[in-house]
Amino acid sequence: MPLQGIRVVSIEHAVAAPFASRQLADLGAEIIKIEKPGVGDFARSYDEATHGLSGNFVWLNRGKKSVELDLKKQENVQLIFDILQDTDVLLNNLGPGALDRLGFNPEKLHEIFPHLIICSISGYGKEGPYSNKKAYDLLIQSEAAVLQITGSPDAPAKTGLAVVDIASGMYAFSSILAAIIHRNKTKIGTIIEISMLEAIAEWMSFPIYYTYGGTEPVRSGTDHATIYPYGPFLTMNKEQLFIAIQNNREWEIFCREILKDASLIVNPRFKTNILRVQNKMLLKKIIEDVTGEIDRADLANLLDEKKIANAYFNDINGLINHPQLQFYQKWKNVNSEVGKISMLQSPMNFNNISCHWGDIPLLGEHTDEVLSPYKKRRSNY
Repeated sequence: MPLQGIRVVSIEHAVAAPFASRQLADLGAEIIKIEKPGVGDFARSYDEATHGLSGNFVWLNRGKKSVELDLKKQENVQLIFDILQDTDVLLNNLGPGALDRLGFNPEKLHEIFPHLIICSISGYGKEGPYSNKKAYDLLIQSEAAVLQITGSPDAPAKTGLAVVDIASGMYAFSSILAAIIHRNKTKIGTIIEISMLEAIAEWMSFPIYYTYGGTEPVRSGTDHATIYPYGPFLTMNKEQLFIAIQNNREWEIFCREILKDASLIVNPRFKTNILRVQNKMLLKKIIEDVTGEIDRADLANLLDEKKIANAYFNDINGLINHPQLQFYQKWKNVNSEVGKISMLQSPMNFNNISCHWGDIPLLGEHTDEVLSPYKKRRSNY
């Protein structure tokens, strides 16, 4: 495994940092997850949806070692310092100023442990007017205008996923990988600062640059904001099929082969994508007058035959049982305190590199395993 031999100490909770460390665990890194005694990562108690365990926790914490440690006690803080001598990465997503209050100021740590890679995920960054402001996924979605572009024309909506946390975790993951490569070349670690606001602002680049034209993209529900036809269309029995037309060549094929009306190609209301977006409600009715008479599977097959992009409107079970995931055998059982849980394997697919699908740890399951050598070493001083 590519990260075998890499040790990560993660003082983490919820989604952002656990998402990053879960990716590292999948690649073989040893993840020591520091948890509050008795309660642990508060994501453990979000729900009981996965056979009595929190679905969020199951998703993000396979393959990690859980260590219960009260970091309000100075002797435990010192124990972390001892562990960091043999650690490659210190990761955290604590609240504003919390890492410093624990005595783990990144700059001082870097002086003590030049080899150490220190990655902190915060809401807005460690400095600036918002640096001390608490931050959660939905709140950053609001600050970053994600809500402004998501939803229907009548009402904004948050995304159905914790998109800010996931973006932040993914940038932390990729930054840590870059820092490991850098350290292999220089023998020196680095300090990484990931801001949730900056992470999602990068993902918002298209709407940002769209405003250079003098307008902002409008909320368009399940339709594409700037391309049409691109979205859901009714088929027989009121089922939905998503259809995406990317250019005029595809539009001409769609008109001739699916709608059976070549006159639409030269219709002055639909000749260009800009015109089709402007007249989308009229065009939607024209399209659905045809698609509404065709079975969804038959329409999908016809579109595939004509090389027109399309997709089923799946529910969650549709995703779980997706033919492609079944074909690639992407589901694998991992062990947990409630028995085996089927989990989706990593999307990182290599031809000659192994990945690791570890178990879901009990709270404090690895406390003695991880801490005993350091307690014994300290007692021998």
